[in-house]
Order: sequence, then structure tokens, then C-alpha cells
Amino acid sequence: MKLIKILIIASLVLASCNGSDQIKKSNLKYKTMALDSTKQYGYNRDFLKKHTNIIELKNANSALTVVPAWQGRVMTSTSEGDAGFSFGWINRELIASGNILPHINAYGGEERLWLGPEGGQFSIFFSKGKSFIFEDWQTPVFLDTKQYELISETDSSALFASDIVTENYSGTLFKLRLERDVTILSEKEILKQTTIDVKGLKCVAYRSGNSIINKGEIEWEKETGLLSIWMLGMFNPSPSVVVVIPVKPGDENIMGPKVNDNYFGKISDDRLRVSDNHIFFRADGKSRGKIGIPPLRSTGTMGSYDSDNKILTLLICGLPEWKSYYVNSSWQIQDNPYSGDVLNSYNDGPLEDGSQMGPFYELETSSPAVELKPGESLSHIQFTLHLTGDLKELDKVSRKILGVSLEEISSAF
Repeated sequence: MKLIKILIIASLVLASCNGSDQIKKSNLKYKTMALDSTKQYGYNRDFLKKHTNIIELKNANSALTVVPAWQGRVMTSTSEGDAGFSFGWINRELIASGNILPHINAYGGEERLWLGPEGGQFSIFFSKGKSFIFEDWQTPVFLDTKQYELISETDSSALFASDIVTENYSGTLFKLRLERDVTILSEKEILKQTTIDVKGLKCVAYRSGNSIINKGEIEWEKETGLLSIWMLGMFNPSPSVVVVIPVKPGDENIMGPKVNDNYFGKISDDRLRVSDNHIFFRADGKSRGKIGIPPLRSTGTMGSYDSDNKILTLLICGLPEWKSYYVNSSWQIQDNPYSGDVLNSYNDGPLEDGSQMGPFYELETSSPAVELKPGESLSHIQFTLHLTGDLKELDKVSRKILGVSLEEISSAF
């Protein structure tokens, strides 16, 4: 589906580039409109309204659509009002059907709350004694179809909570409370909280604070299983979308590999590239694959650039200063259940039978898993930003936050 761009030409300066990583020096101001109505924010918000209750958070021309019935997830957002691009992927077919499916109800949404681990002896997606196969895999109700309580709401924020009892594969019982606070940010708040100056750009940005509170009477221990906060965002792909993840340099024997691509089999070189201290991953929704970044390699920052639609997306999360455990979600009994990754990206693609849920791509972040005493809590804060507009200003943000130019991202493959 194509986009139509209305270009209001303020000035046009033609000049040669002094390097392959420079953006052409044209100063174009434009508004990005979705020709296909299903790509427009207003259309998607109204579609969701027909099928479930929503909360809309606004700041100037930016807005979020949040659904309490689906754990307070952010379904989609816009930086340019109702006619602006709708950034989140939405499973319209499933939502419109009203059906409740086995295993998982993948409604979509650009930021949803899950908990890890998914697989292994401490899994909360497999019951005790079950096999690690799809037929026995089950998304917990509290991460799938359970509606969270709306604790408070303003024009710019909403706080949700849910009290939960669940058991892991090893039989450890968890009594906990999940709290989730979503806040849309103003231009000043974006600068203060992320150091990103979005002046001159179209931007929607929001902060989510997600917490687990141990409401039981015993301490959670590493030996019997811990939980982590797992944030997943589903976005609309295009042939030009490339995911970019900065990684820290260092000895692989000490810090681990720069990237783990063994989730669904090795990824080919035309879809995954390691260049200096950056990982580039093609996210066109045409080939199923997933990558992960180990804790010692992660900077807590990742993003994507859609050069067809000129959309820069950024995810930023805080990393603990102390040595941390990250859960391993592989579907097997594990030698080291705390050898998981911090950041992940998934590219959707056809299954062996040719069927496909999406297409979409995902950006994911995880908290460490912590031994919590009764009453103690674990929090994971994440910032999501979508930016469009003047390419020179967009390039400045990319260089500052991701450490690479838009041209480097666009020409990665």
C-alpha cells in the first residue's frame, strides 16, 4: 500500500554529498498522509471503538489509542492527527470476528505487556508435565484476554492494574500485582526524559512504566523460578524497513556474541548484517526470523527506519547497573535458564504451510528477573518514539541515538 506525500516546498538547495552517509541537503516540509484508509490513525481508532472500549491520550497533534480490555496495551499512535500514519499493527480480522482463540489472541498493538520466561523449566506458558510443543503452549489469560482495572486517567496518562495468581512449569506459585502506567509526552518532556530534541519534527512519544509486585508470603528465588517484564511492539512493515541495534564492543568470550539469531534458525546475510558496533536486520514482513542482544552487549536502545515512508522509530529502556539475570525463553529444559537476551526483534513471514498472521515486525525489550521479597517490586520503563519530517533533523536524531545516519540504515542491504 502506497503513501501520498503532499510537499509544501519552502526552499530547495541542490548540492553534492561529501560522503555516502549524508542525506541530500534539501529542506522539505511535508505532511505524511495515508492513501489507504487502513493506514490512517483515525480509521484504526474508530475501528477499535466499534469492537472494544478505548482510551485516547493526546498531546497537540499526537495521540495514542489504548485498550484496557487487552492489558492496557497501546494499539496504535499518530504524530499528525486522524489523517496521519497509524504506527501500530492491528489484527483487524481477529478483532472484527469477536472470536476467542486457543493458545493466543494476537490482537496486535505497538506496545503490550507480557512476562517471561516463555519456555524452559520456569515457563509460565507451559503447564507442569506438558511438552514444549505448540499444542501445549498457552498464553496466560492475564497476558491475553483479561481486562485490567483502570485506576486513574487524565488527558495524557492512564494507570492500569491487575492482581494475578499463576504457576510456572516447575510448580512454583506466584501471587503478584501488575501495574502499568502509560503517558504521552510533550516536546519538553521528550527532551527532558530522553535527551531527544524533536523541535522541527512530527513526533509522537510515550513512556510506559510497568511493575511486578510480589503479593505473596514467600520470597521468589532463582532456584525455583523468577519472572521478568517483557514488552513487545508490533509495527507495520514495508520493503524498506531496517531494524538498527547499537551494541557494545568487547571480547566475545567475555561479553557473548553481538547478536543471537538461533531462535528460528540462522538468518541469511541478505537479512542480517553486523557492521562495526551495529546490528542491521531487514524487517519487511516477508521472512520469519528473530534476533536477540545479550545483556553485556546491550545499550538499552534500538530502532527502525522505514525509508519509503520516512519514519524513524526508537525504543529506549533503562538497564540496571548491577549484575542481572535475564530469563531464557527457549522451548526446552535449559542448562542455564538465566542466559536470555535483553533486546529482541522479530520479522514475520509465511509459515511452512504458506499461512501468515501479519505481516508485521516486532521490537522487544526485557527487564532482568529479580528475587523479590513479599511487598517488593520490579519496574521496567520504556520510551517509544515515532518521528517523521525534515530529513536533516531526522538524521541528527538517528546519529545521536542510534549512532548511524539514515543513509547508512537505508543502504544496509
